[in-house]
Amino acid sequence: MSIYHVYDLNRGLNVPKRRTNCRIMGLGAEVQKVLHWIAQSGKIGLCLLWIILHLIIGIWYFAVDIVRAIESYLISSGLFKRYKALDISKVRYLAIVIDSEEARQTSKIIELLRWLAAIGIKSVCLYDPDGVMKKFKEAIMARLGDAKLSEEVTVNDPLLDQKFIALEFVSFLDGKEAVAKAANLLFDKYYLAGDQEKPIFTESIMVEALKAIGCVETEPDLMLVYGPTRCHLGFPAWRIRYTEIVHMGRLKTMKCGSLIKAIHKFTMVRQNYGT
Repeated sequence: MSIYHVYDLNRGLNVPKRRTNCRIMGLGAEVQKVLHWIAQSGKIGLCLLWIILHLIIGIWYFAVDIVRAIESYLISSGLFKRYKALDISKVRYLAIVIDSEEARQTSKIIELLRWLAAIGIKSVCLYDPDGVMKKFKEAIMARLGDAKLSEEVTVNDPLLDQKFIALEFVSFLDGKEAVAKAANLLFDKYYLAGDQEKPIFTESIMVEALKAIGCVETEPDLMLVYGPTRCHLGFPAWRIRYTEIVHMGRLKTMKCGSLIKAIHKFTMVRQNYGT
């Protein structure tokens, strides 16, 4: 360390003093540089780790998609014997839920319905939140040819024993209107009559109200959801109390083998209904 002298006014002497401030400042700058380098290296390392994880996940999903595509091809080709004999009697009513954006792919929907008809499904409910398929109902029915509206077909209709498929078109607005009508009915019944006891509204009371206004639609046994979201997209809740829900992926990537596999898996499951 360098030493320099300072004149002390009180003592009149030159007092030696160590020159350390500059050295400390220089050391602090070096520490700051090291810390800055460590921080930059940490950021680069995290970015590389993030890229590697994304790459691994992307490769994994790519491999899964290839395996599913091969499996779907083998199933649709009939090479897997266990998928040949489907007990379609367990799927008396099938619901197809499609995201509204994907529901505009009319050709895909028609292809899907033809697959279902070939498998042997007789009754299908088509649902999308915005009612896109209801707007194209006539076009879908015309291009299918062997389809009837569910309200035109009775339970014992001989058409159901042939190659015809009964279709029901539902949107979120249908369920909303049904709930509003049922709520008005309950309000008139329990609140306009001032001396009547107000009950705690339960599921059974709501179901009775829906039946009273004519909303007695069939409950689907199985629901297949096509779209990016893994949910029923607002399908009327009172109709899916015992419904099995399966997410099938995007409509544009649908495969006949995957459809057969989902239906076969449902038919092989034993269902126990509690009280």
